[in-house]
Amino acid sequence: MKNELEQNFVKQLEQHQNIIHKVCRLYTNNYDAHNDLFQEITIQLWKAYPKFRGDSKFSTWMYRVALNTAITLYRKSKRTINTQDYDGVAFKMKSEDYDDTEEQQLKILYKAVHQLNDIEKALVFLYLEDKDYREISETMGISEVNARVKMNRIKKKLRTILNP
Repeated sequence: MKNELEQNFVKQLEQHQNIIHKVCRLYTNNYDAHNDLFQEITIQLWKAYPKFRGDSKFSTWMYRVALNTAITLYRKSKRTINTQDYDGVAFKMKSEDYDDTEEQQLKILYKAVHQLNDIEKALVFLYLEDKDYREISETMGISEVNARVKMNRIKKKLRTILNP
């Protein structure tokens, strides 16, 4: 029985692991922190898996556990000393025919999103994952109306950050 549970979990995890990577990218800013958060989310998913009843899709449940884990760790990390991450100061060679416009725009967007609070980040993440407001509300544990209102406020906040 336990072996079957473990096999089902691993299969589902492998199928949806990009969800975890995306959450990690949203809440971390370097490779080591990303890996640490990925591992912590995986551990929390495994601990919670026996209680997964299948009332929602596995991916929806996974979003919820991953975001809650990231938010909890993010709040704890706010109490630590802020250091500059190595990636922010690394030099990069650019090829003349490489157009990095989209990459630069994504970096600017992620930088703006990093300025949001933890709940706002989660909402933006789910929105960018093309989740409808029903699924966002299920994942976040709020009403659809509340999700829409919060998302509109976040969009205005991001516009202000991106176009001061």
